[in-house]
Amino acid sequence: MKKIFTLSTITVIAVLLLVGCSKRTYIDFDERYWLSQERGDVVYSSPYCDFYIVETYNGYTVIQSWNGYRPFEGTVLYGNFSNNGTRDFYDYAAGSLISGSVRDYWLTYSAAQDALGYYCN
Repeated sequence: MKKIFTLSTITVIAVLLLVGCSKRTYIDFDERYWLSQERGDVVYSSPYCDFYIVETYNGYTVIQSWNGYRPFEGTVLYGNFSNNGTRDFYDYAAGSLISGSVRDYWLTYSAAQDALGYYCN
């Protein structure tokens, strides 16, 4: 009886360990979806402030970085720049998604600079 209990205990532990070790699965990423979104070029980014400015067809957008990544000036992003709120943007050069919060949109460049001064003060 003792051998059966020991054997079954070892079997249960082995099964639990094998179940915990699973292959990581990734969501199928559709780049066409992101490239169909609004395009924006980063025109101002600073390593000392969590905000950066993106130029879009409709004007300038002020975005706050959420995941600590601030794109460099000249980076091309795709996403929804014309509404307030937190969302993901597609960094075309890096091929990755970044998170950010749109604070102000459809601004002139001077108004975007004023907003940046307010947020980074």
